[in-house]
Amino acid sequence: MLKLKPNCEFCNRDLPPVSEEAMICSYECTFCRDCTENLLCNVCPNCGGGFVPRPVRPATARREGVSIQHHPASEERVHSRYSKLEIETFSRKIRNISPENR
Repeated sequence: MLKLKPNCEFCNRDLPPVSEEAMICSYECTFCRDCTENLLCNVCPNCGGGFVPRPVRPATARREGVSIQHHPASEERVHSRYSKLEIETFSRKIRNISPENR
């Protein structure tokens, strides 16, 4: 089950479950669209992968037991362990390699 984290791991911006600004990598690292585009340059600072928009979990159970009420978003805020300089240095090394070739 995809863990819907409540915030950007870098700038701490709120990313509620319905946010279209939430971006995730294949390990579910979560950042806002602004950070992924302008700071991270589509490079996850944790795994080196790329980002895609985080899906929005359905508000209404169209199938029994499948909705945000049945599988709520996480309330645990996550913060990057890397500084802005460490992130920029890491990103600079691999951002010109497409995510599928990293």
